[in-house]
Amino acid sequence: MLYTRGGATSGMVQCEMCGAETANPKTIKVEGAELDVCSDCTEFGTEVKTESSSSTSTKYSTSSSGGSSGSSGSGGSSSGGSKRRRRDMFDEMQELASDYDERIRNAREQAGYSQEDLADELNEKASLVRKLERGDILPSDDVRQKLEKKLGVSLLEAADGDEEWESGSAEGGLTLGDMVKRKD
Repeated sequence: MLYTRGGATSGMVQCEMCGAETANPKTIKVEGAELDVCSDCTEFGTEVKTESSSSTSTKYSTSSSGGSSGSSGSGGSSSGGSKRRRRDMFDEMQELASDYDERIRNAREQAGYSQEDLADELNEKASLVRKLERGDILPSDDVRQKLEKKLGVSLLEAADGDEEWESGSAEGGLTLGDMVKRKD
């Protein structure tokens, strides 16, 4: 929203509701969020008064200048920067393998255990082993560790790193306006 505040830049901008190009976006508030929209989408929210480029209205320029500079400052810091995502603690985590049920069944069969025998070895119920092998339930960390130790198999895999999400609107992707269902 930095590019539309206070007439700082000119030219066409994209409506944050429907994706249409507009030369004069209006700022509206929808469910507490401020959006810059085209004139067709202003009916979806309440228009927000912003600082005018002329100094004729001093009543609003004083009160809204602090708000607009604060929001433009935070918007500028989040929109600028490299495309590379910062590493976080989730990059080092592992998650349960999607084929954990097959891994358990194959390892149990290779070890020569029946479902009941494996359940006895793990001090668990046979119904738990059956449900795990069918993929009906996920193993708790305790059960997962017992299975991995007893069967010599890993049920975890490295979590895929989340790719940085990029807006598809420039390529003609969906916008918020595509998803809105009107209650006329």
